[in-house]
Amino acid sequence: MITAVDHVQLAAPAGSEATLRTYYVDILGMTEIPKPPALAVHGGCWFQAGPVQLHLGIEPDFRPARKAHPGLRVTGITAYATRLSARGAPVTWDDNLPGHRRFYSDDPVGNRLEFLEPVT
Repeated sequence: MITAVDHVQLAAPAGSEATLRTYYVDILGMTEIPKPPALAVHGGCWFQAGPVQLHLGIEPDFRPARKAHPGLRVTGITAYATRLSARGAPVTWDDNLPGHRRFYSDDPVGNRLEFLEPVT
């Protein structure tokens, strides 16, 4: 039986690792985690925040995920959106999901990310 999502993988173009690190670590506040040596030779990078992992893998014919996206639950969504915006990341609010506040942001290679917080 499926019990949890272990990670979500997004694609990235070759040579984008430094830019991805800046976004996922410095802007989103995630921690980079080491890739196993057998996978590290292929490039890319992995990030974690609590139990959430995002893996960015290098794809030769890269095209950003514009519709498909991970939905990341956050706390203090207004402050988090302000943090992203202050660090130069795009923030687009969307109020179409009942019972939640949410916004979208694109990583520096164009992958869409959703951030949401249930309304209590």
